[in-house]
Amino acid sequence: MRMLKRTGLSLLLLAIGFLASCSTNTPLASRTPQVVSVYSSSATQPWRTELYNCAAEASAVIRLSESISDANIRLQIGEPEFLSTFAYQIDSEEILIVTNHQSPIQNLTLDEARALFEGLGDPSVQVWVYSSDGDVQKVFDQFVMKGRSVTSSAKVAVSPQQMSDVLVNQPNTVGILPRHWKTGDARFVYTIPNVPVLAITQSEPNGVINQLIGCLQK
Repeated sequence: MRMLKRTGLSLLLLAIGFLASCSTNTPLASRTPQVVSVYSSSATQPWRTELYNCAAEASAVIRLSESISDANIRLQIGEPEFLSTFAYQIDSEEILIVTNHQSPIQNLTLDEARALFEGLGDPSVQVWVYSSDGDVQKVFDQFVMKGRSVTSSAKVAVSPQQMSDVLVNQPNTVGILPRHWKTGDARFVYTIPNVPVLAITQSEPNGVINQLIGCLQK
């Protein structure tokens, strides 16, 4: 009888310990993931994919925002003209002047590239750019145009994907693409190297936001 009583007591203590362990772990397992608001330019889509992978590791949920001011993290290519917040380089990119593979345009000097986008080149060549407030266009204006205006006859692409489609499918076109968006069917004739890809925050990052940025920098 004593042996049975001891055995029964041992089993009871083991059961209590198991239940206590479960009750301790349950809140961690059911903890609500932190939502992180992210503004991402269309050109930074490749890094947005990486951000989703980082969020999965950090048990965070990414919510894309259409407003820069409401975003916890802002992803963009190139440095802002005025920066009063915190910025962290997560990668670098090349900005390319790209032509259709049938285009007669060959490698360009800086002066030749600027003249082409001013509308002073071959009139049969259709120039494509982005809206003036786009991050890639701002980099292009800074390093190529240097304060000069793009020709008024230039057509405007809404995204690098549209730009890529145009340059691949329409002969005698020339446009601007980040290296990540260039396809094998188009060729580049001028390069802006080592453009930083940035994660920008309104305040010094901590917690899960700091973890996400650190993950993107690896």
